[in-house]
Amino acid sequence: MELLTSGAVIVALAVLLISASVRIVPEYQRGVIFRLGRIIGAKGPGLFFLIPIVDRMIKVDLRTVTMDVPPQEAITMDNVPIRVNAVVYFRVVDPNNSVIEVENFILATSQIAQTTLRSVLGQSDLDHLLTAREQINARLQGIIDEQTDPWGVKVSMVEIKDVEIPQGMQRAMARQAEAERERRAKVIAAEGEFQASEKLAQAAVVLDRTPTAIQLRYLQTLIEVASEKNSTTIFPIPIDLLTPFLKRNGNDLQSPPAPAPPPEPTPAKSHPAAPEQVAAPEPTEDEG
Repeated sequence: MELLTSGAVIVALAVLLISASVRIVPEYQRGVIFRLGRIIGAKGPGLFFLIPIVDRMIKVDLRTVTMDVPPQEAITMDNVPIRVNAVVYFRVVDPNNSVIEVENFILATSQIAQTTLRSVLGQSDLDHLLTAREQINARLQGIIDEQTDPWGVKVSMVEIKDVEIPQGMQRAMARQAEAERERRAKVIAAEGEFQASEKLAQAAVVLDRTPTAIQLRYLQTLIEVASEKNSTTIFPIPIDLLTPFLKRNGNDLQSPPAPAPPPEPTPAKSHPAAPEQVAAPEPTEDEG
C-alpha cells in the first residue's frame, strides 16, 4: 500500500515537472528565456523545454499593433489652435531588446508618439498641415521610428486621422475658398471672351473676302429661329438690294453747297498829296 502511495506521488511530481518545463509558443510569438537572471535568447515557435525554477520565460507578440494616439492640442506656426489625433502602426522586430531595453514598449511608444505629434504640429503652419499631410505623416513616422529603434520596435506607419479647427477659422477658410473660385471663374470667362473675339476677327476677315457668305449666314439664322417655333419671325433683307437706295438717299440728303464768301474789300489807292499853295505877299504903302 505504501508502495502504491509513493508511486502515485512520484508520478504526480513527474507530471508537475513536465508541465512546468514544457512550453509551447505559437507562430506569432517568441519566448525570451532568462536562466538565473541572465538572458539566453528568444525561442520559438514550437515546443521546447525549460529547467524548472531555474528558467523563466516572457512571451513577446510579434504582430503589428494598432495604437490610437489621444487627441493632442497644439498651436501651429501661424498661431492657429488645432486639435489633432492620429494612429500608429508598429511591431516588435527584436524580442530581446523589447524586454531588456524598456519596461513596457507599448506605453513607451505611445508617449513618444504623443510628444512627437505635438512637436511636429508646432513646426508646421495650417495650410501645410492640410495640404501636405503625407509629408507630415512621413516625418512623424521617421522621428518615432528613430526613437523606438533601440527598443527593437519598428514603426511602419503613422497617419493623422482628424484635424479640428476653430469655427471662426473654418468660416474664414470658406470665404477664402469662395473668393478663389470666383477668381478662377472670372479668369476662365475672360479667356473665353478673348478666344471668342479672336474667332470673330477671323470670321470678319473671311466674310470681308466673300460677301455672299453674309447672306448665307442670314439664311441660316432664319432657319435656326424658325426651328424654335417662335411667334416672331425675322426675315433678313439682302444688303445688296438696299445699296442703291442708300446711295440715292445719301445724295438727296446731302447739304446744299455753302455760299461763297463775299469778296474781300480792296484797299484804296493812296493819291499823292497836293502841293501847298504859297500865299501872295500883301502890298505895302510904298507901292501904293
